[in-house]
Amino acid sequence: MGSSLSCCGKKPVDEGTNIIAGGSNHSWRIFTYKELHTATNGFSEDNKLGEGGFGSVYWGKTSDGLQIAVKKLKAMNSKAEMEFAVEVEVLGRVRHNNLLGLRGYCVGTDQRLIVYDYMPNLSLLSHLHGQFASEVQLDWKKRMKIAIGSAEGLLYLHHEVTPHIIHRDIKASNVLLDSDFEPLVADFGFAKLIPEGVSHMTTRVKGTLGYLAPEYAMWGKVSESCDVYSFGILLLEIITGRKPIEKLPGGVKRTITEWVEPLIIQGKFKDIVDPKLRGNLDERQLKQTINVAALCVQNEPDKRPTMKEVVSMLKGTYPRPKVNTRIESGKYKDEILAPDQERDNGVPEESGYGVFGAMEVPTMHDPFKRFADNRRVAKQV
Repeated sequence: MGSSLSCCGKKPVDEGTNIIAGGSNHSWRIFTYKELHTATNGFSEDNKLGEGGFGSVYWGKTSDGLQIAVKKLKAMNSKAEMEFAVEVEVLGRVRHNNLLGLRGYCVGTDQRLIVYDYMPNLSLLSHLHGQFASEVQLDWKKRMKIAIGSAEGLLYLHHEVTPHIIHRDIKASNVLLDSDFEPLVADFGFAKLIPEGVSHMTTRVKGTLGYLAPEYAMWGKVSESCDVYSFGILLLEIITGRKPIEKLPGGVKRTITEWVEPLIIQGKFKDIVDPKLRGNLDERQLKQTINVAALCVQNEPDKRPTMKEVVSMLKGTYPRPKVNTRIESGKYKDEILAPDQERDNGVPEESGYGVFGAMEVPTMHDPFKRFADNRRVAKQV
């Protein structure tokens, strides 16, 4: 099938190398820079889906009609190089319907680009807190579908792929939604591959404050249980429609666990639910889901369930459902919240919105919709 130049570099690569990866059951390949430049209209601002500390993400369409999202990293340094290598390595290993698949990548002397399938419903974040929040597209059934699907993706990473993988950055912006609101966990730049027989390791803290397990945020101790904690926060976010950390009058910070714990103790489950749902939900499922979330965010890692147990409990198939009425969640120390305060004072947060970038959510747009509208106008003319 011949060869072509790899991105901006001069080393020929074999385009016939196809390795199945990702949830979309498609093979990935190496793209040329010219292909991606053309697909994104020269990385036009009109095509930009978002940007953050890592670089920018653009909507694109290949010559064969495939819609793609292209993550174009900023100028290379050792940190960015490592995250790029980790993400490509991990994406090349995983294959699950609830994990965002790798479409390809492009490597050159001063360019690093990763190509994914474009997700028309963007991220869970955009529906809970962003430009789609007022439309209330996420009813209770969709929210549970997203919760269970995301959990199944994590179960695969923790228990089925070898070596096991810890994501380390589970959050609403890293749960992307396809046209049917099927969730795909994305952004593996911080992922850790865990050798067989290793239960945990100590590492430099990565991730997003509010989702970080206490033992990881304070001491850098990372394990699969850290992802379980982050998923518990995500589950509370899905149920309540609240952010993981809220700023109260006077600049005081309150975590979602601090807000929800008194309501759980008092059994006021309906008061926990996102008001936008207007009470349209399954009460039995609500209680079970709150119980799962409370178990996931326990302060002590040993008290948290595994992702296998989480999936079973969410589906109602766990043989002995654990009952929990108290979260006993840890509270971040002031020194950990200090960097978050700096971001409030104007210091940008890197990678705040995951694979689609850390741009302000209300200004994000769906380029595919705009391009489709343009085509309709053109046809009418």
